[in-house]
Amino acid sequence: MPKYTSFKPSETQNLKSNSSIFSTNTAIVMGILNVTEDSFFDGGKYSNPQQIVSRCKQMLEQGAKIIDIGAQSSRPGAILIQAEEEVLKLLPIIKLLKTEIPEIIISIDTFWAKTAKECILAGAHIINDISAGEMDTTMYDTIAKLQVPYIIMHMQGTPQNMQSNPTYNNVVAEVITYFDKKIKQLKAKGIQQIIIDPGFGFGKTLSHNYQLLNALEQFNQFEIPILIGTSRKSMIYKLLDINPQQALNGTSITNTMALQKGASILRVHDVKEAMECIKITTFAKNLS
Repeated sequence: MPKYTSFKPSETQNLKSNSSIFSTNTAIVMGILNVTEDSFFDGGKYSNPQQIVSRCKQMLEQGAKIIDIGAQSSRPGAILIQAEEEVLKLLPIIKLLKTEIPEIIISIDTFWAKTAKECILAGAHIINDISAGEMDTTMYDTIAKLQVPYIIMHMQGTPQNMQSNPTYNNVVAEVITYFDKKIKQLKAKGIQQIIIDPGFGFGKTLSHNYQLLNALEQFNQFEIPILIGTSRKSMIYKLLDINPQQALNGTSITNTMALQKGASILRVHDVKEAMECIKITTFAKNLS
């Protein structure tokens, strides 16, 4: 089994007053807060301060340890926005949440180094980069200076073209090789707080997604936390011939499968149900 770690998301100079620590010794939930208009599931739903604070409080009360905030849609074919626009959207939200919910641990979903730096300096704690440094070559140096937990995801291509005939000889082997290279590069720069995300739905066919899910235990070889994000994605609703609004049950199934194979962070829209998956799988595992 992987040697999971405790993360201290407050090691930058400006955050020393916040000693929040989250641990992945047991599985935890990351709640999703989309502030984009065109997110595939909840775009435009959380747009004013009252809605944002209410939604975050609800997710935390239901058991989420981290709130992941994204201002840029990463759905297939999404329109790319630049760092300056991201920052304008995200900084007021960070300030709002730090004021209203001081204990909150905030992850920022961005692939721009400028966004990462400004959001961490504003009080965020974690950077969640779907491109693992591919979209902005200055990201690794930025993370090395910030010394905050860094989530790297595998994606073939970019959000604009990733679903245009993604091809692999062996998707599991290739994603493992990708992470092996990335982790070595990050550690060479002094970055130790690393989380990996196989990138379900990002440059993968339906078959690729389930091959990765079925072989998820192979990623335990890195002995670092594994984040999975299957929440209401097309790998569920296309297989079941439903829509994202009907994909909660399928999400719980894929979350449970991932937990049984070593996943330690579930990134979800539905926190209560994800916590139930963790409670059941943990109880059953402790009996064996």
